[in-house]
Amino acid sequence: MVSIMSRRSLFKWLLALCLTLFSSSFLITPALALGGTQPPLNEPAPEFTLPTNSGEGEISLSDYRGQWVVLYFYPKDFTPGCTLEAKRFQQDLPKYQERNAQILGVSVDDVDSHAEFCDSEGLKFPLLADTTGKVSKTYGSFLTGMSLRHTYLIDPNGILRERFLGVIPAIHSAEVLEKLDELTISLLEVRRFIT
Repeated sequence: MVSIMSRRSLFKWLLALCLTLFSSSFLITPALALGGTQPPLNEPAPEFTLPTNSGEGEISLSDYRGQWVVLYFYPKDFTPGCTLEAKRFQQDLPKYQERNAQILGVSVDDVDSHAEFCDSEGLKFPLLADTTGKVSKTYGSFLTGMSLRHTYLIDPNGILRERFLGVIPAIHSAEVLEKLDELTISLLEVRRFIT
């Protein structure tokens, strides 16, 4: 039994690694993105409610109206790339908070796995359990039983403003912060122009 579980875990880990390397090695356009059709930019982001490890029971996207949301999908708790990506987001968490942004991580792992992952890695942002893959599929971020490494920036009004496909975990948080700053400035300029 143990060797079967170990082989399954190893297989899932290798599959996640291969998918990450494969998706990172190509310039993926939204129409050709692994995982399915991407939600359109500059339109309302698809709504969802998912269970979380953070003690709040469930989290909905609408809970964060008035804040930026960094919605990142990742393949599996405790795998090397996912751990690195999560640690980078945690390291930069104060910078996100300064920008009025909430980080939400999503994978098909269950709430218990997320709780262990957060405890093990010192993560202070919510991880959401998309065990059926429904939300991952809605965001075009699901393939062969797991979430893909995609990230979406959603503005304080719930509008999807940016997507990142083929993410490189080591530099991803810095990329997201840079784009968040660009988008914040752009939206401020639009507001000034309108008023």
